[in-house]
Amino acid sequence: MSHTADSDTLAKSGGGDPLLARSGWLEARLATTPAEIEAAQRLRYDVFYREMDAKPTPDMAAAGRDFDRYDAFADHLLVFDMEAGEKVVGCYRLLRHAVANRNGGFYSADEYDLSQLLAAAGPDDKLLELGRSCVAKDYRSSAVMQFMWRGLVAYLDRHEISLMFGCASLEGIRPETLKLELAYLHHFHAVPPELPPVKALPARYVDMNLMPKEAIDPAEAQRELPPLVKGYIRFGSYIGDGAVIDHQFNTTDVFIYFPTARLDKRLRAFLTRGR
Repeated sequence: MSHTADSDTLAKSGGGDPLLARSGWLEARLATTPAEIEAAQRLRYDVFYREMDAKPTPDMAAAGRDFDRYDAFADHLLVFDMEAGEKVVGCYRLLRHAVANRNGGFYSADEYDLSQLLAAAGPDDKLLELGRSCVAKDYRSSAVMQFMWRGLVAYLDRHEISLMFGCASLEGIRPETLKLELAYLHHFHAVPPELPPVKALPARYVDMNLMPKEAIDPAEAQRELPPLVKGYIRFGSYIGDGAVIDHQFNTTDVFIYFPTARLDKRLRAFLTRGR
């Protein structure tokens, strides 16, 4: 069974020029070949399974790649080290609403109730699910992370995305050891009441209100957050109601709810400069 998209699917998924950003030795573009998607899947396997102790299926372990059905129709934003033979050093999986509707829905619907979010989306709203984001161990600098976001912002602009969302992970499956981070996100960055609520599915719901607000040191909590989650909230993201334990990936997931209008104008100008 193939676990990558065929050439026709790839040609239709992103549309237009695959190049999103270029700066010095880095280049961000959408995957256009099965080989490029496989390179992203190998990177994901290295990070999620070899570094973070996720549990691969036998097929994944044999292939040395992380894959699922969504890879075949999602767009794959890849960051290449052009001085290392176009080595894939970072990736994002991007699933637009129209594409999800044609292919059985969003990945995060397995963890969160998206019904009110989707019902509230108007005809001009364009939604994007973010997932499977990672950067190779030797490339985890702020420069590479910022460059990956530069490529993402170019994609948002190209497709006129109004809301991006998805699951982001904190390492470990014991909420009590993550109570500071979870409670901080719950008290300081919850989705406001004027926006459609997103809540973890009842069977998977883990309460994030594990500490009173007055007992939290925000600076300490932010230091403990993974860089990706820290980046999301710094850039303007909200957090959904409830966490979810993902036993396969050995993580505790939170829901990222990010209206693109909240992306700081100064940050947007910095990220789009020179692309």
